[in-house]
Amino acid sequence: MKQTPEPSKVAFWVGNGVLAVALLMLFFMNALAARFGMGAFVAWAVLAAVGVSLVMKDKRDEPPL
Repeated sequence: MKQTPEPSKVAFWVGNGVLAVALLMLFFMNALAARFGMGAFVAWAVLAAVGVSLVMKDKRDEPPL
């Protein structure tokens, strides 16, 4: 029987790190929005999208059940 190698969990942990940065941005969003305006929200949205994409990357690599 051929064994498949276990997928790397690097993307998962990097995605969690990016999501943690996005969470920290939410705590300071008032100050960030005062300084950067709508750019702060756009940066948060991009960080959240990249983080979720990296976390879900491992799920896409798995074969269906």
